[in-house]
Amino acid sequence: MAKAPSVLILNGPNLNLLGTREPEIYGRTTLAEIEARCREHGDRLGLAVECRQSNSEGELVGWIQRAREAHAAIVINPAAYSHTSIALLDALQAVGLPVVEVHLSNIHKRETFRQHSYVSRAAEGVICGFGAEGYAMALDALARRLVKEQES
Repeated sequence: MAKAPSVLILNGPNLNLLGTREPEIYGRTTLAEIEARCREHGDRLGLAVECRQSNSEGELVGWIQRAREAHAAIVINPAAYSHTSIALLDALQAVGLPVVEVHLSNIHKRETFRQHSYVSRAAEGVICGFGAEGYAMALDALARRLVKEQES
């Protein structure tokens, strides 16, 4: 039996506070709940899912760089680093894996400085404004893409 394609889900700064941090914007779902849902949804899609969170830009860059050794794709919620991190953009472009960017809130309806994401330049798609459900949407899109690649 073929090994399930692996997707790395990365979450950036302050997302460890989900559930209590500005729930009117980010919802009441905790990061642990999101990660559990992602693993369950990945199982249903035939994907292995690994989740990580860091408040450190350098740690996120390191995980991205090592991703091509063990993963077929990346889902990333870069959080505040979306708007500031050329380092994340460079790392995502360097590894050459399919990337989907996820944001819990609709960044285009927020403050002007949040409406631009450097990371989007490396992403095949961006899902924002659907709360925690956005992660499942990202996994759905990547599962379809990875199946097509396996069939080719």
